[in-house]
Amino acid sequence: MYVYLYDNFLRQKKFASTVKAMETRLTDYGIAGKIIRLQNFSDTKMIVDEELSKGATTIVVVGNDETIGHVLSRAATCDILFGFLPVGPGNDIAKVLGIPVGEDACDVLSRRRKLRLDAGWMNNRYFISRLHIPPSDIMIEYDEKFEVSSDKSKLELVVCNLQPFTWHRKNKKDWVVHPQDGKLEAFVLPIIKKGLFGRVKTEDPSVFPFEEMIVSSKKPFVVEADGKRSKETRVKIRLAKSRVEMVVGKDRRF
Repeated sequence: MYVYLYDNFLRQKKFASTVKAMETRLTDYGIAGKIIRLQNFSDTKMIVDEELSKGATTIVVVGNDETIGHVLSRAATCDILFGFLPVGPGNDIAKVLGIPVGEDACDVLSRRRKLRLDAGWMNNRYFISRLHIPPSDIMIEYDEKFEVSSDKSKLELVVCNLQPFTWHRKNKKDWVVHPQDGKLEAFVLPIIKKGLFGRVKTEDPSVFPFEEMIVSSKKPFVVEADGKRSKETRVKIRLAKSRVEMVVGKDRRF
């Protein structure tokens, strides 16, 4: 049995034709199912657990990067197959997974090509796309061997899993992280100075594959993970012990 978790933004009129076309194609494939519309406060783990108890075999997230981050950051430990039907803008993860945006994503879902993918863990919560710490006075220790800190400037940290890291300098470059290699990748950007109009200038990023990382500071710093923000003075980031099983496309980027 398929259960479809719709993001609340899909209620907007501009997405009506896309959603209708997707539902028609899913019916043609014989994989239409129950539709649940998510709210900002929805406890997705509780929803998935309840649908599992009712016989669900596949949970399909319908929305964008933010939607899949919201669902999987809470339901990553649920033992069920997840699918993804991307709609609208903000769908970098779909490109990595090889899933086209719109109704053609139904073709990928129908083929049920499955892979188990890595997930990240941070201070007792999961993240599936990426974690970001804006420029802060932080010290980074990873794999209990190496330390990264800067006495004279701040550091910006991005830890990627499914969402690629994009670097704009002379040429735009996307780093796509392999979500099955048993490691997370950290991109550390030292802040040189603020330029005109307060724009932050950074050096080129350094890339550190790791299994466990501790970020600490004497004063609170902001942590953003799959759309959730918090202030911390110490965070432990590591690869989650369990993997997430997802439907992927043949044109995936890993």
